[in-house]
Amino acid sequence: MRFPQAFALTGPLMLLSLPAMAHPGHEHGSGLMAGLLHPLTGMDHLLAMVAVGLWAGFVMPRRVLVAPLTFMAAMGSGALLGWAGIHLPLVETGIVLSVVVFGLLTLTGGQQQSVMLTRASLLCIGLFAVLHGHAHATEASGHAGAYLAGFMLSTAALHGLGVLMALAVARGQAGRWVQHVSGAVIAGGGAFLMLGAA
Repeated sequence: MRFPQAFALTGPLMLLSLPAMAHPGHEHGSGLMAGLLHPLTGMDHLLAMVAVGLWAGFVMPRRVLVAPLTFMAAMGSGALLGWAGIHLPLVETGIVLSVVVFGLLTLTGGQQQSVMLTRASLLCIGLFAVLHGHAHATEASGHAGAYLAGFMLSTAALHGLGVLMALAVARGQAGRWVQHVSGAVIAGGGAFLMLGAA
């Protein structure tokens, strides 16, 4: 099994293992569990992170780790900014907007798109990820290091789920249809969240 496929499979397995992590006795358990659950309890975080995995699987299947690692690195940077007390404007608005943008990137992206467009998409993913990380940090509870590890693991799991879904259908005849529908559903979900936040 190649590494990208192994990465894609680990995501759903991590999600399935969350109940086991709640067993008492884990060091810094409250921080770890809070971090693990935080990305899963907000529809904006959940949709955005799955969308990044979908985009990676559909648009960059041969370099499927680039987008998830870009997101996670930028998200970690955003968390550090939050813990340092550095204020970022419109964080919540930006997070909801990221769902719309990531959905549109998934809807319109393709393996034949230009290198410039792919790089611009990755930059966009990274910038929005900073906001996600900042929000995670400002809502942290328990031990900071354990909390960081928790939301990084959940983020990797959600990315992996999106990648796995994309790779499972990308080579089939229905691949483009699934890509367009999933992108449209995510973008529509983001628009709905924006209306609810207005």
